Amino acid sequence: MATTDIIGRNSVDWTAISDALDAEGWAVLPRLLDPSQCRELAGLYDAEDRFRSHIVMARHGFGRGEYKYFSYPLPGVVADLRSSLYPHLAPIANRWNKTMGIDVRFPDQHAEFLRRCHQAGQTRPTPLLLKYGPGDYNCLHQDLYGDHVFPLQVAVLLSEPSEDFTGGEFVMTEQRPRMQTRPMVVPLRRGDAVVFAVLNRPVMGTRGSYRVNLRHGVSKLLTGRRYTAGVIFHDAT
Repeated sequence: MATTDIIGRNSVDWTAISDALDAEGWAVLPRLLDPSQCRELAGLYDAEDRFRSHIVMARHGFGRGEYKYFSYPLPGVVADLRSSLYPHLAPIANRWNKTMGIDVRFPDQHAEFLRRCHQAGQTRPTPLLLKYGPGDYNCLHQDLYGDHVFPLQVAVLLSEPSEDFTGGEFVMTEQRPRMQTRPMVVPLRRGDAVVFAVLNRPVMGTRGSYRVNLRHGVSKLLTGRRYTAGVIFHDAT
């Protein structure tokens, strides 16, 4: 089943997604992929010809575990996720930038935004597969990759909690000025996707809007194997 069919079948309430992003900096798209798509996508991890780069996190101080960046052409389901989700997220990204006083605006279609990235020398694809085993984790971070950054990204959990793995929660933190850091744990099942802020988001205060910074990561896996697909909309230098 095509990804766009799943989005249509689930009748995603994009107003509710927008409201959740405004309130928390993240929102869940339930059952974005079905179990067979999850297995197929996770099964690509050992297909070396599908990837441009392999990162072992411990070598770089990123945590423990590993991930691989896809090469072009992307697998069909990943390319579909990029092109079908982006038009729904671009209006949110534009509204956020306007509220935060950032001049950058994003086009309606992902292909047009990619052309902007490629013209600036950001030509390397950023969608990736991540694999975790017992004891692995991902330190809090932000996925930037260049000057052109789309403010939202998506992670799809490809494994089933409690069955395929334990531990390994998707976590986020939010840092507001003159306040302590707020931790958040995002509840996900296999096939669910989380849409979340890459770098910052606007928050309305008593004196108007201000920016808060967000980071994301994965807590320590206790048992089993955990696979995730990351869908980042900007390419890398």
